[in-house]
Amino acid sequence: MAVETRRVDADEEGMRLDRWFKTHYPDLSFGHLQKLLRSGQVRVEGGRVKTNTRLSAGQAIRIPPLEEKPQLSAAEHLEAEEALARGEAPPPRAPRAPSAADQEGLAAPAVRRASADDKDARALGDMTLYEDRDVLVLNKPFGLAVQGGSGTYRHVDGMLEALRGSDGQKPRLVHRIDKDTSGILLVAKTRLAASTLAKTFRSRAARKVYWALVPGVPRPAQGRISTYLAKDEAAEKMRVARHGEDEASHAISYYAVVDHAAQKLAWLSLKPVTGRTHQLRAHAAHIGHPIVGDPKYFNVENWPLPGGLQNRLHLLARRLVIPHPRGDRLIDVSAPLPPHMQQSWNVLGFDASHYDPIVDAPES
Repeated sequence: MAVETRRVDADEEGMRLDRWFKTHYPDLSFGHLQKLLRSGQVRVEGGRVKTNTRLSAGQAIRIPPLEEKPQLSAAEHLEAEEALARGEAPPPRAPRAPSAADQEGLAAPAVRRASADDKDARALGDMTLYEDRDVLVLNKPFGLAVQGGSGTYRHVDGMLEALRGSDGQKPRLVHRIDKDTSGILLVAKTRLAASTLAKTFRSRAARKVYWALVPGVPRPAQGRISTYLAKDEAAEKMRVARHGEDEASHAISYYAVVDHAAQKLAWLSLKPVTGRTHQLRAHAAHIGHPIVGDPKYFNVENWPLPGGLQNRLHLLARRLVIPHPRGDRLIDVSAPLPPHMQQSWNVLGFDASHYDPIVDAPES
């Protein structure tokens, strides 16, 4: 194998050199890469570099002849990736004991068992509402966490490992929704798409519509909620704060009553302009109409849950309209009601195909 020169792609801007090699040369060990860097065999734009050097689009990387090694298993790849994240050398690969067929010079038939990756890939496929080469839009079910935490072992971010491509890229979360909130979750399949979509969210160019069920009927039937929110560490939730308080952030939401059952329950359409933690849940409680089934914010005393309704959070990330990262079209995706909300809609006689009045709410 001869010396070659490769250019850094646009979507690899800012990537660490060791990550770049892990993506393009997954069989090259971390220790071997360090030796190549120390001896000056790997260079960027003709200069010596380190494993943590950040790359820029278009830079030339000198690649010396690399020793070919046996392919790693998916589990070994994952173990090596985690070691890299800790800044450690990946663990050595255990030698495979020869089988009887190997010893006889015969090719033993491969026996493939369903792995966790297979199950995760199938589950993500079942959740998929929209997909192209840049973007994946999922319909996240109730109770599935988006990211890991204390005592959380199964989550969307971990499941996305099953979709890691042949180029080493793993799909990336663009935003988050709460564990018990159902509905639309946007995922970028490339670094460039992730960067572009994150900027779009920060610029508030994305239109997000949520559906919720609340006790009572808000008056007026359509309105704007503007508060400051700060974290209540003791209660592990957000609280309405005063302007100027430490760590208080401005939060703006719009709401509209889509339908109601007498004066007992209302179907709300909600549009968050800002994206604060628990914003819609805290705002609904602030106006005296907390979301049904909310374990943190439901504060109506002596309110019995109507028969036929499940005591689960009735909040759905219903619709997302956002410019495609390539800029040539809009992504416009809607999620269906989750089973517990569909049951409530059936009991209350709500029609989920009803016009959604909050879509055209002002942006600020």
